[in-house]
Amino acid sequence: EVQLVESGGGSVQAGGSLRLSCQASGFTFDESDMGWYRQAPGNECELVSTISGAGSTRYADSVKGRFTISQDNAKNTVYLQMNSLKPEDTAVYYCAAPGYGGTCITRSEPYWGQGTQVTVSS
Repeated sequence: EVQLVESGGGSVQAGGSLRLSCQASGFTFDESDMGWYRQAPGNECELVSTISGAGSTRYADSVKGRFTISQDNAKNTVYLQMNSLKPEDTAVYYCAAPGYGGTCITRSEPYWGQGTQVTVSS
């Protein structure tokens, strides 16, 4: 059974940090691209960061230098370390496997997680 289980969201003041985790199961994690997306109320869903099975990373311009994506293949887990958080980072963050249709457009379950809320106050 394919599952993506996210954790680590919460509330923090501007300038603070949070680390999101996403534990995957049911597919070949170490060969799969993984990604984090987010959607704020009234805004479109957007790509935050992706990491390929080989470890190549990509970031949205808005988070470059502040967020770091990483993966632990032994734990089938992908992380998003978020530093220097800003109020505009407030959103529901989704873990997804874009190679299996886990993108903002398709949101193909079960390769699109349930989402975790991140709230940054000023």
